[in-house]
Parts: sequence; structure tokens; C-alpha cells
Amino acid sequence: MRRNVISRPTQKPDNFHGILTVAQEMRDLFKIIERVAKTDSTVLVRGETGTGKELVAKALQACSPRADKPFRAINCATLTMELLASELFGHVKGAFTGAVRDHQGLFAQADTGTIFLDEIAELPLALQSQLLRVLQERTFVPVGGTSPQSADVRLIAATNKALRTEVAEGRFREDLMYRL
Repeated sequence: MRRNVISRPTQKPDNFHGILTVAQEMRDLFKIIERVAKTDSTVLVRGETGTGKELVAKALQACSPRADKPFRAINCATLTMELLASELFGHVKGAFTGAVRDHQGLFAQADTGTIFLDEIAELPLALQSQLLRVLQERTFVPVGGTSPQSADVRLIAATNKALRTEVAEGRFREDLMYRL
């Protein structure tokens, strides 16, 4: 049995900071990324699991004035609330059992750079208010600490969920959704 094979000219894919495509829709997205990257705005990237949201975040960083500054990423769905708070904001020695020394969190590590919070919809409500404070005031307090620290960080967040639905169902803060 003979199959009809339609021969298409092979087009070399564009490589935009590790994102490969031949689709015009993706090239249009690259232009948007380049425009948004020039600003210092917080960015929310939505898309299904496995669609390359972290690649978009890295491209935003690479095209931004913060390109040569630190980039830190964390998946909000993989850690307990206590561990996530410590990873984001750091902790001081003695803050909890096992805190034998001070730990610098991602906001301190990424100072002047970018933080990518993957699966932001999974962030516990208690931490959402702390994140909102960082976005509004540009300060945070390490777990167990008393002194605020400054944070000059651009935030890029990603989710595969509709945040408006999460807000309506009481799982996500409306004010944080609007800040993102």
C-alpha cells in the first residue's frame, strides 16, 4: 500500500531564548515578551502544564534590564507552607526546630534580579498576604525575624489555573490577583 506524503518545505525554527517555533503566533508572543521585558512590571504567565511557562519567564529575564542579575525559581506546589516561607523570605537562627543558622531566602538572593513563582495558585493563603506586602512595600521579614529587609526584585508568576475562579472559591486573595 502506497501512502501519499505531502512534502512541505522545511522551515528553520526560530530560537528565542531557548523557545523554538515556526509558528507566527509564537513570533507574535516573542514581540510581546520583548516589550514587557523592558518594563519592571510584575508578570503573570498562564498556560497548561508543560507549555513552557518557565521558558517564558527566563526569556523575560533575558530581555530585561535585569538580564545580568540573579534569576531564582521555585515551584509553590512542592513545599509545605513553613518550608516555602523559609525558602522565599529566609529565616533567622532559632526560628524553628532545625534552624541552626540564618538562611537567606530567594527574595534576598535575587536582589536586583528576578524571582519566578511557578504554580502561584498553590501558594497558601497565609503566605499570599506576605507576598502582597513584598509587592506593595518592597520589604519582607525573614521567618523568626523582626527587622524588615528590602527587596528590589521583579516578580514573574505562573499558573495553569484561572485565578478569578480561585478567588471566587476563597483559595486566592483578590488583591494579590490584581497585583499580579
